Amino acid sequence: MRVLIEVVHIAIGLIAATAIGWAAAWSYPRATQDIWLVTFVAMALVVLMGIGPIRRAYAIDRAKLDRKSKDVANG
Repeated sequence: MRVLIEVVHIAIGLIAATAIGWAAAWSYPRATQDIWLVTFVAMALVVLMGIGPIRRAYAIDRAKLDRKSKDVANG
């Protein structure tokens, strides 16, 4: 469940970056290419910054599942 939450956070970050980039490009058309370049870099950074939390969430979820399977196996 924690992994899903982290993936949703990344998706929200990507949507927000796209919306800000779109609004900035719309408001200043002369710099559209530069604005989208910065937007794509920001989106890549959002994904890169989300890798650590996803790995931690995966480890916690996996440990929790392993603990439950051991409890069931031991009765």
